[in-house]
Order: sequence, then structure tokens, then C-alpha cells
Amino acid sequence: MNPTSIRHPEPLPATEPSSAPGVGAGRSGLRAFVGRRPLLTFFVLSCLLSWWPALLSGPSGGGLAGFGPFVAAIIVLALSQGRSGVVDLLARMVRWRVAPRAYLAAIGIPLVITGAAILLTLALGAAAPSATALGAWTQIPLMLVLMLVIPGMGGAWEEPGFRGYALGRLEERFGLSVAPLVLGAFWVVWHLPLFLAGIILWSDVITIMAVSVVIAAVYHSGRESILIAMLMHAANNTVGGEFARQLFTGSDAAHLNLFVGAGWTLLAVVILVGRRIARVASVGVRSH
Repeated sequence: MNPTSIRHPEPLPATEPSSAPGVGAGRSGLRAFVGRRPLLTFFVLSCLLSWWPALLSGPSGGGLAGFGPFVAAIIVLALSQGRSGVVDLLARMVRWRVAPRAYLAAIGIPLVITGAAILLTLALGAAAPSATALGAWTQIPLMLVLMLVIPGMGGAWEEPGFRGYALGRLEERFGLSVAPLVLGAFWVVWHLPLFLAGIILWSDVITIMAVSVVIAAVYHSGRESILIAMLMHAANNTVGGEFARQLFTGSDAAHLNLFVGAGWTLLAVVILVGRRIARVASVGVRSH
């Protein structure tokens, strides 16, 4: 998948001096700090705006406000780039005119990985899911839509912040291959309340890193459409979380989780290795 060109942040807007002593200086100082450290500001705000349910309920509650990264991105863009930055982010959240392969990947990859994991779990001798559990597949389309339109439900609204705002800026600094891993590491930290509450397992660290690589590749294949990233996140949470994880219990559920993680990790390795081979080949062509 060939990523589109990465946008460079626009220059900081000029600010008018305020007649009130100290007011203009305060605003200017805040804007200057955000302008110098936009990613740091974004990461800190993402955690603060997302962790407050867990802070209120305690570690065992494990709540997360999934819209925190979106709100953090809006705040940082408003302070560093002004209206134009915010409008660009919002426009990419509804950018639906992209190549069909992007839609196919966004929906198909979670379906294939989760479906293969279910079949492998059954092949290991897992008890067959009940008819009621299997019948829940009819709710998948509705859940997918709800996750897309309701902020904070199912994780899709993390994407305007993580992929829509942070990814491109990390790619400018670290490159296309390393940036998704750096973002994945922060994504792991962002999920800390869920780890502490036991809602997700520590073994899922590798899965989160792998998913970060795959979503980044699909996001670029869709002309940096945040909508595509949101669709993929919602599809994965709907199929892999809401549906598949209620099919098994005990060791069978552990096997399912292992196979899902292995599927995402394998695909991430294929993407990174393929990108490395393509880069080496392009260098060889230029040298001749």
C-alpha cells in the first residue's frame, strides 16, 4: 500500500497583542508551548481526557472515555493551526470517496482474522458456541453503525486523534515504518486503565502494536481518510470484541485471543517487511 504525501503542519497563526496586561502574554505563551510541543501536548491531553472515568471509579473500574484523543486533537489543532487545522481534521472524518480496496481492507481484514481465529479455536476442540451466541451476528451491522456515530462507543472515535492527528506527524520524524510502532507504544499506554482492570490482557500489548501498523497502512491506502480508520476500528471491535469474545470461555477464550493476536501480528510483519523490500529495491533502481 502506497501512502499519500504527508501534510506538514501550517505555520502558527499570528496573534494580536492584548491591551489587558498579562492576558495576551498568557495566550501567546500557551500557543507557543503547543506549537513547540504539539505531540507531547496531544499525548498528555489524550490521557487526561480519556482516563477520568477510571480515576473516578478506581483502578478496578477500568473506564475509558474513547473520545478523548479526538477532543485532544481538536484542542491542539485549534491552538497550533487555528480553524484551518480543525476543519481539515473534520473533513477527513467524512472523506468517503476513496478506493474500494480501502473499504474492503477496513472491513475484510478484521472479519478474516477473527473468522480464522474462531475456526482454529474450534479445531483445537473448543465447545461449540450456543445458537443464541451465534445468532448475535445479526447485530453486527447495527453495532458497527452505532460505534461510528456515537463518540466514545467502541473505540472508533480514537482514530481522529491517533491516526488523523498523530500518525502523520510521527511519520515526519520517524518514517513510515517506525512511526506506527511509536504510536502503537503510546496506544498501549493509553489503554493502561483497561490493563489494570483486567479488561484486556497484558499479552494484548503485541496485538495493539500490530493493529497500529495495519490500521496505518489501510489509512494511507484510503487517501488518509479518517473515516476508513474509524470504520476498521469499529469493525474490529464489533466482530472481534462484541461478537467473537462471547462465543468461548476459559481456555477456549484464551486460545481465541492468542489466534487473533497472531493474525494481526503476522499481517503487521508482512506489511513492514514488504515496505522494507520495496525501499531497498527503490534504492537499488536509483543507484543504477
